[in-house]
Amino acid sequence: MGTSSSWTPERRAKQAEAIRRWQPWSKSTGPRTNQGKARSSRNADKGIAEFEARILDVRLRVRSAFAASAEDMLANMIAAGLIK
Repeated sequence: MGTSSSWTPERRAKQAEAIRRWQPWSKSTGPRTNQGKARSSRNADKGIAEFEARILDVRLRVRSAFAASAEDMLANMIAAGLIK
């Protein structure tokens, strides 16, 4: 699936230590404007909306597969003379 990462365990440890020294999270102020605050307050909604869209997609595929199967079964029963 793609090329392997060039990050060795030593490189990862060195980077992790550097980040712990820099502590970029301690300098974060978060959103300052009302627009930024409103936008960041909706961040969690994106995950929920994507999840619900996936659930809907799966349900529609299952229903479609079931309907196709039922149509095939009905056609076979008619062909076999079991129903008219």
